[in-house]
Amino acid sequence: MAFNMVAPHAKWPEKNDAIFGLAEKARDAVDKYGKDNVINSTLGSLVNDNGDLICLDTVYKELKSLPNADIATYAQVAGQSDFLEAVKDICFEEYRPDAYIKAVATPGGTGAVRHGIWNYTNPGDSVLVCDWFWTPYATISEEFGRTVTNYELLNENGEFNIISFKKNFETLLRKQKRLVTIINTPANNPTGYSLSDKEWDEVLDIAKENAKDPENKIIFLVDVAYIDYAGTGSERRKFFKKFSGLPENIFVIVAYSMSKGFTMYGLRSGAAIGISSKEELANEFYYTCMHSNRANWSNGTRAAMSVLTNIAKDPVKKEAYENEVNKYKVMLRRRADVFVKEAKKCGLEILPYRDGFFISIPCNDAKKASDELIKENLFVVSLKKGLRFAVCAVAEDKCKIAPAKIKKILDSLK
Repeated sequence: MAFNMVAPHAKWPEKNDAIFGLAEKARDAVDKYGKDNVINSTLGSLVNDNGDLICLDTVYKELKSLPNADIATYAQVAGQSDFLEAVKDICFEEYRPDAYIKAVATPGGTGAVRHGIWNYTNPGDSVLVCDWFWTPYATISEEFGRTVTNYELLNENGEFNIISFKKNFETLLRKQKRLVTIINTPANNPTGYSLSDKEWDEVLDIAKENAKDPENKIIFLVDVAYIDYAGTGSERRKFFKKFSGLPENIFVIVAYSMSKGFTMYGLRSGAAIGISSKEELANEFYYTCMHSNRANWSNGTRAAMSVLTNIAKDPVKKEAYENEVNKYKVMLRRRADVFVKEAKKCGLEILPYRDGFFISIPCNDAKKASDELIKENLFVVSLKKGLRFAVCAVAEDKCKIAPAKIKKILDSLK
């Protein structure tokens, strides 16, 4: 019998994070063969054509201008009050729902996901996510004694599979009487798929129908980590308005991250934003999440909160920030358009791409395919159902040649 000191519930397989491990291999290949001879499509970080991490000048100029005390001082447990208002403005823009809204600061969008799963499910419950999903959704659920149930993201026409969603949604709700469903949109990681406004209407119609049973508690955890690099202008934020006037037993939590939009990956800041038609439930969310903050990380990164607040409150700074984001949004779109075009040209099957950092390629043995591509100095992340190519991290000229290389390897494995 194995001897363990760690408690049984905290014993997990001894393995490193697969994505960060692959990224390390890609960096080693760059050192050995030169960056021009390596395609590193691993981490979800925005990189320029020289392979350097993009750090928004407007953001880091603001950060470096902060007084030392504003960086060093503890933040409030729930987050600074001005930040909690500013983050709602930044997240929703002109599409703020007509509802009671409360925010709590979290370390990135991950902290908001954590709060949604822990605070709105019971032990043994299952969280509903699509079959192309960010792996930490399952990791966080497992940590808390929950599981995940998958519905099919796409139907045979490459559109949101509302039939699969409805079937799994209603099956779990009948069993649990409360359900957290995570919807990562716009710019789903790993597919780049975004729900259309019509698809959101269909999703919410299903929820409203099931909300007629007052014993049902329905929680949408909407992960908008990539929203600032989706669509044109603020068009991909229109769906927020649909959270106005929902039945009181439908609660929405938006997981907002500063990692992507503010290129503050390492400063770990974001917010959980609760939306309800009932003030009492919005306040309940606030104090519950504040307690969770104190119990887990005590408080967040004050400097990051100050940066967002100062940019949001100053029209000149905000315009400069938005212009800088838009510049890189255009760059990202060019890369994705080139990849999609070349994939079509060489016959490489990809999932429908609408927005964001990633494009997915379905295949049967993704790990084998990834291993073979490594031999060609092309690094892509293997998932259960396929490969994830990060257009955010690959220059346009390499996005042009990558599809044919991937197609060649996949064909060789058939």
